[in-house]
Amino acid sequence: MTTLMATQTKEQDEIDLARQSIANVDAFAELYRRHMTRVYRYHIAHVGNVKDAEDLTSQTFMAAMEGIRSFRGSGSFAAWVLGIASKKRLMFFRGKRPELPLDEAVQYPSPGLPTDKAATQRLQLESISRALRQVAPDRAEAISLTYFGGLSNLEAARVLNKSEAAVKMLISRGLQDLRERTSLALEVEL
Repeated sequence: MTTLMATQTKEQDEIDLARQSIANVDAFAELYRRHMTRVYRYHIAHVGNVKDAEDLTSQTFMAAMEGIRSFRGSGSFAAWVLGIASKKRLMFFRGKRPELPLDEAVQYPSPGLPTDKAATQRLQLESISRALRQVAPDRAEAISLTYFGGLSNLEAARVLNKSEAAVKMLISRGLQDLRERTSLALEVEL
């Protein structure tokens, strides 16, 4: 099965789960299990402490569960739930830009990664977290959605209400900013 077909199958599976979630708590629990890590990492990257990240993650999924009927399936469930996470984050800060001690984001590993890949990911995240605080907010958000949240450029574009090309440019410029602030050579597919 090609990667595209596998992605389409997964997205259809999640669309089906979202529809079932209207009447079936277990279906929503499966969506929560699949996306909790990415939502938590997105929040910890922005708030910088475990308590607030856990609270925002909980609020994000409560809002998703309450609004599951509004999920239309025109995009991925991941993009939809991270759109909710973005709104919760904005409400949390109400316009003030926090200091971003992102080091805690690296303490929450991606499930299922082999040990060597998890260690490499941790080193990359540590290096990025020190530099990301100095990147323009729109660039940092695009990087956070794609790198911490695991969204594709197209999914991030939907969350940010921008074109895919604009998101690619934000990521490209943000990564260039990061490269200037760190010796880490980042390899990200654009």
